[in-house]
Amino acid sequence: MKTVFINCSPKKRFCASAYFLGMQRLFVKGKKVTEKLRNKNDYERILNELSDADAVVFCLPLYVDSVPSHVLPFLKEMEHFCREKDIHLNLYSISNNGFIEGCQSEPLLRVFQNFCDRSGLNWCGGIGIGGGVMLNVTRLVFVLQVAVLILNLVQSGVQTGNFLPLDVLTDFGINALVLLFFNIGVIFYTLKMGFAINKGNFFGKKYTRIMVPSFVFIIFADIFFTIISVFSGGVFRGWLAKKE
Repeated sequence: MKTVFINCSPKKRFCASAYFLGMQRLFVKGKKVTEKLRNKNDYERILNELSDADAVVFCLPLYVDSVPSHVLPFLKEMEHFCREKDIHLNLYSISNNGFIEGCQSEPLLRVFQNFCDRSGLNWCGGIGIGGGVMLNVTRLVFVLQVAVLILNLVQSGVQTGNFLPLDVLTDFGINALVLLFFNIGVIFYTLKMGFAINKGNFFGKKYTRIMVPSFVFIIFADIFFTIISVFSGGVFRGWLAKKE
């Protein structure tokens, strides 16, 4: 069995799509090929991988209630390719969005369902994930926690001779469990979809989100995007600029 995983995020690094796609790969058996779709130069390489695949998993962000614009031309090429080669592989999709509710990705999943109907592929369902950006941040936070853990263990060993202090390990374990809880919905559904992919079964549409209360999500999302705006040129960037 061969499964092709396609990361459709336009970002070059640290994108949420790569995070969710990597998680999905953990639960899929057989030969696994991961591809990055960013421009026309990627078309031929990806289509060649699809020619002998049993399943394909698209992972992409929700842009304006639909797929990113650079993905649409590829889907047109893929439609022609699958019709000409008489390919009927199973297609699954993972969509993440910046809203709190995963069901916001319903229009995007419907696009892939319609695409399968036109291309003669088997639409097998997908996952809509809310709070994708925040979930992606949790993996970076975990890496930092591991780094701090190592430093604390080394410091404790040098100062006291105890390289495994219980309090340090306990604090790390609690923090890791909190991050795991935030991701538990995504882990659960990627695990279930992994079973479906392995068996070639229909999965359906499932929706999940980061496991935090909505009012907490809104507060941290506002802070996060304000900081991003400042680093990108300022909160009022463009408001006072001369219009063409």
